[in-house]
Amino acid sequence: MASDMNDYFNKKKSEGGGFNNSNSGGGNTPKGPQMPNLNFNFGGGKAALTYFFIAIVIMLVLAKPFIIIQEGERGILSTNGKYQEQALLPGLHFIIPVIQKVYTVDTKVRIINYASRIETNSNASGIITKPAITILDKRGLPVSIELTVQYRLNAQFAAQTISNWGFSWEDKIINPVVRDVVRNVIGKYDAESIPMERNKIAAAIELGIEKSIKSLKNSPVILQSIQLRDIILPAKVKEQIERVQLAKQQVQQAEQEVQRAKQEALKRAAEARGIAEKARIEAQGKADAVTIEADANAKANILIAKSLTTKLLQLEQMKVQNKFNDALRVNKDAKIFLTPGGSTPNIWVDTKDVQKRTTAR
Repeated sequence: MASDMNDYFNKKKSEGGGFNNSNSGGGNTPKGPQMPNLNFNFGGGKAALTYFFIAIVIMLVLAKPFIIIQEGERGILSTNGKYQEQALLPGLHFIIPVIQKVYTVDTKVRIINYASRIETNSNASGIITKPAITILDKRGLPVSIELTVQYRLNAQFAAQTISNWGFSWEDKIINPVVRDVVRNVIGKYDAESIPMERNKIAAAIELGIEKSIKSLKNSPVILQSIQLRDIILPAKVKEQIERVQLAKQQVQQAEQEVQRAKQEALKRAAEARGIAEKARIEAQGKADAVTIEADANAKANILIAKSLTTKLLQLEQMKVQNKFNDALRVNKDAKIFLTPGGSTPNIWVDTKDVQKRTTAR
């Protein structure tokens, strides 16, 4: 630009006009000075277009007219402070900066632990730890209940839930309902009977919480599970329950010993009956054997008697006579007395030695 200006002034000077309006002897009055023609060319239209697009991109990045909703989340779109009824699904969504804003809410399973002590995973995402629920039993004794409640935000009505309950919906829905139901259920029992009715109490608490949550408009929460983890009783009540349980165990042990003694007595009686029965059977067997043997001998004698004939007796006499004849050859001094009638001899006398006598029948 400076060179253009110098060229301009040099041209005017060479024409002799200069910048002085005084009479110079010339006939024509020189023209006055004119503004130079400035050139603002930035290198062509392509560079200008590039700069324009860069400016647009920078503006979009700073304004952020889009949002990405992750899986397990829903987006609550607010336009000038008014929530849209339908929540945004996972994915990419474009919004109008400044006018619209998106709030993301978690629809995954969440956990509230009502515990007496802080657990190691209490700071994990989606896990909330609250103090154990302390209520009064039927007699006014304090009882602490430890629960675990698993739930999730109903994704279908997420926008309505946030609109009605706000982003602190858990403290407004879950916590009050759980405490109220536990208080009503435990208040019906004595502290001593609570451990024995544990299953019944757990079922009543689960049913009460589900009924209360489902009664809310648009079902803002979906319950997954409710677990009764522990029942903490006062120290005195706990000691009393332990004494009662110990007494019951002793009674049961005594009853078991009595039953064991009865079983032993029945066993011994059964063994004695078995031994007696065995002896009776053995005696009966021996008696039956004697009877059978006697009957057999009697029958045999009858058969023998029937078989004895005169000729058979004579034959037997001859056999015996032969045997005595053989004996007389050895001992000639022996005497034999025969019974009348021709029966077999029944007396043998050895005359050589009077002390040695044998009587045979």
